Amino acid sequence: MDRYMLCETAEAADLEPVALAIHEIIHRLPVTAKSLLKPGIRIEDGRVVDRNYSGPVLEASIAQNKVIKITPEKGAYKGVPVTVAPIRDHNGKAIGAIGVVDVTGIFDLATLMEHQSAIIKQVCGKDPCPLPQDESNNRR
Repeated sequence: MDRYMLCETAEAADLEPVALAIHEIIHRLPVTAKSLLKPGIRIEDGRVVDRNYSGPVLEASIAQNKVIKITPEKGAYKGVPVTVAPIRDHNGKAIGAIGVVDVTGIFDLATLMEHQSAIIKQVCGKDPCPLPQDESNNRR
């Protein structure tokens, strides 16, 4: 029987089954994980691409014992939004962290919606865009 340990000294192999399951649940967005004292893993496209991984946001989440949502300025996912949460023991101490790389976050829907009217005016000449049947040359 296989046994996996989630503890402050967990190794990449211990974190792998849980991280791979999360990776699949979130439609294969990249996932990273590490324990407090050991390097962890980086998963992309359904496979582990690094079994000796430690990213700055994973380290910060463990050190601060809190969820961090940020766009890193360095590391493997520089410029891409990530969300990292600590893995806590029964006393609430951070013993590791797991993170999701939100490659969909590079498309800022809120900003797009804010600028929608200006985009439509630029493309159509007015807002809202006329439907083909509404254009003046199509009216009787």
